[in-house]
Amino acid sequence: MWDNSKIAVILILVILAVFGGASWFLNASQTEVNTTSNITGQSLTNVAYANVSAAEKMDIYLPNTTGPYPVIIAIHGGSFYKGDKNTSEINAIKQAALDRGYAFVSVNYRLSSEAKFPAQINDVKAAIRYLRANAKQYNMDPREIGVIGNSAGGYLAALAGTSGGVTELQNSSLGNSNVSDRVQAVVDLYGPINFGTIDQQFVESGINGETCNISSSLESKLMGQNISTIPDKVAKANPETYISIDDPAFFIQHGTSDRVIPYQQSVDFAGKLKIVIGDKKVYLEIIQGAGHGNEQFFTTLNIKKILDFFDANLKQF
Repeated sequence: MWDNSKIAVILILVILAVFGGASWFLNASQTEVNTTSNITGQSLTNVAYANVSAAEKMDIYLPNTTGPYPVIIAIHGGSFYKGDKNTSEINAIKQAALDRGYAFVSVNYRLSSEAKFPAQINDVKAAIRYLRANAKQYNMDPREIGVIGNSAGGYLAALAGTSGGVTELQNSSLGNSNVSDRVQAVVDLYGPINFGTIDQQFVESGINGETCNISSSLESKLMGQNISTIPDKVAKANPETYISIDDPAFFIQHGTSDRVIPYQQSVDFAGKLKIVIGDKKVYLEIIQGAGHGNEQFFTTLNIKKILDFFDANLKQF
């Protein structure tokens, strides 16, 4: 017969096995990544930063260096109605950023066919908050987050840069509402800024560009109706509306031969930024002869220039 001490030992072992197994099951069934162990150098795809839409996913790439890492969030272009976090433009920058010790995060967001403005900036801000809230999990530095975008993504990067803390462009239901959505550096590559001035700028420059003030324009489809009929909503969507003294540094590039977005969009935006945050925090380069999304923006030399800007403004701690 077994004495009481043997029975007690067996019971303890059974309890540990049951609860240990339950703990393993619960942890394994939670998120795609839930530990910082051996996370260096990993690629984590389709990580959900919110749960309103299947589009609210991000890919996280971590460098083979010691963290915590400064973070670059890449926002794809595509005229607001198409595009993906795995575009060639984003991939051109990714490896160079990793080689410099950055965590590189590429985000998807709701497109205009699924949801109208401000859903897109709501998503970008939710992604920023998610990364800041989970910085320890990914060995990131929550104090050093920058954004980069091209075309529509450049617009969203610019809006994220000027509207940090603006509650009307947040959606607390997307999660981490008590976490800051501010960023510390912005790269805007040929993004639109003020939808209401695009047509006139094309006229003034003598360029036969894409018309904006019609119901079928990409901007009108984003806003939900002809932009010429909703000036207040267009102003709400304009990054210039939110410029303030505590905005981060900006790096802005645009081409003079752009027939999609007139380069004057970037010139005017940079000028208004400089008035408020100073010349030293705004870098503007107008590239002669460059069209919308031309290869000049993604050469090895230009990517180095972009990353030098991030180095100067993110690697502060």
